[in-house]
Amino acid sequence: MAQPKWATPSRQSQLVSIFLRSRGFCVFGHSRCPIPEHYYEVYIEGLITDWKADDRQQDTAEWKAERRRLHSLAERAYPLRGQFSSIAKDIFFAQQPLFYLLGYGVSGLTFTPFARVRLASSFVNLYVDLGDTLKGVGKNRRRKAIRYDKLLPVEKQREIELICSKAVRHYLNH
Repeated sequence: MAQPKWATPSRQSQLVSIFLRSRGFCVFGHSRCPIPEHYYEVYIEGLITDWKADDRQQDTAEWKAERRRLHSLAERAYPLRGQFSSIAKDIFFAQQPLFYLLGYGVSGLTFTPFARVRLASSFVNLYVDLGDTLKGVGKNRRRKAIRYDKLLPVEKQREIELICSKAVRHYLNH
């Protein structure tokens, strides 16, 4: 049978020394002590209860310290949740693209294609005129790109991204 957690060797030796001093009677040395709480059996029950409470407090303190250690580990490049550090912000914004291409459309006034672009880390949307960039693309492919966000040919995609990045840089610099 396993020993209880409170029964450490130092505590056991303390119980033995109390018993030897009191000879199983009053732990305070009174002869014919009228107080029942002073007798060895009752006294050590209270002592053991105190030791158990101390052990519980120690376990709780160790658990809290371990949680603090676990949750204060070195920061990642950017945290998944919580606050950014100044370095993590710089890394995040350096890796972020300048803009996000949201889709294409045709202007109802000029009947020319445009691209809807959202600036990174912002709610600002820009409508960039694409001019004649979609001229070489077939009518059906243009319509599918506009209506269903289908991809355009790679060279046209690069051309559109170049026009959009120039427009975004012009917007940000002025």
